[in-house]
Amino acid sequence: MANEKTGDPAVDTFLKGYSPQVRVIAVKTREVILSVLPGATEKVFPGWKVIQYGAGAGREGVFAVISPQKERVNLGLTNGAGLADPQGLLEGTGTGIRHVKLTSAEAAGAPAVRQLVSDALQTLRNGG
Repeated sequence: MANEKTGDPAVDTFLKGYSPQVRVIAVKTREVILSVLPGATEKVFPGWKVIQYGAGAGREGVFAVISPQKERVNLGLTNGAGLADPQGLLEGTGTGIRHVKLTSAEAAGAPAVRQLVSDALQTLRNGG
């Protein structure tokens, strides 16, 4: 079976409340985010039911959020509204945030998802 654990106690404890399928998707999504920015800050917000990733310690550095759902994981990108999305993966109507609904680890690891995460980070770094 695919990996359901991250090795980070805070993340693993948070994800324990979800199904094995959702945990696998979340772990793969986390791997993608950390492959794009290995030194990303990672903070679990149990009350909001999200794991937040940033390019620095402050809130202004946040570029991605993992939000586990009942049967999938939403990958939120803080500046997703301005990103090129040739595959049409981004959903939402807000002025900034967009999300991708991930229903499998394969979907989470897709090159298009990795590119969106990379572009979100680059947009943040460019003043975004």
